[in-house]
Amino acid sequence: MFSEEKLNKVKEIIARYPAGKQKSALIPVLHLAQEEFGGWLSAETMDYVASLLQIKPIEVYEVATFYSMFNLKPVGKYVFEVCQTGPCMLRGSDNIIDYIKKKLDIGVGETTKDGLFTLKTVECLGACGYAPMMQLGKHFREHLTPEKVDAIIEECRVKAN
Repeated sequence: MFSEEKLNKVKEIIARYPAGKQKSALIPVLHLAQEEFGGWLSAETMDYVASLLQIKPIEVYEVATFYSMFNLKPVGKYVFEVCQTGPCMLRGSDNIIDYIKKKLDIGVGETTKDGLFTLKTVECLGACGYAPMMQLGKHFREHLTPEKVDAIIEECRVKAN
């Protein structure tokens, strides 16, 4: 269940839409749910969101499984979302992905044993001119090189302590 504060925020979001159109609030409510419930959306959480919006659970699952911004299993404190589409690939994103996999000893979709890092590959993040790039939280990290990846990993480890 949402905290009272988050539940009020959910009600505020739903109120933005005409009566009977509460499904329009689905994406922002899923963001709130992911934030509130540990950074990922369990089936129970998605069912809860469906009940709040008075829609079928499958309607929530369809959206949550479509967008890479939603995590359907627990993730690390820092999620490296590396773009894998054409422009980034041409500029070496495959090499960056391989480097991160080796450096952190995880595969795509996996989390490090210490729970700090998760590696995801995603579709275009709209920063093709800065390839290869990744999203880390709300920030883009651009023109990635192995050295920049090392610095980002170290920065995250320092913040985590």
